Amino acid sequence: MARRIRARDIDAVLACNGYHPSEFLDGDWDPGYRTAQEHPRQVNVFHDGPGEQDGLEQYRLELQAAGYCVMPDQQVGGGRRRLHVTKP
Repeated sequence: MARRIRARDIDAVLACNGYHPSEFLDGDWDPGYRTAQEHPRQVNVFHDGPGEQDGLEQYRLELQAAGYCVMPDQQVGGGRRRLHVTKP
């Protein structure tokens, strides 16, 4: 069973590896990652801006190297790509 995980822990791993969070500036997204707490045992990671697929792949590799279980996913109906992140 997966253990509890927090979005701020995922933020810290990505920030320590040189990635920047996205920001909404002047009516548009500044490229970067964004985390969202799905429930106590899962965090979702999104990439805002161009290069979504490449950005998510880089985040996946960093998070797996840090010991997290990462599953690529896409929102229902062909929506946004995202990563489901849990702790084994």
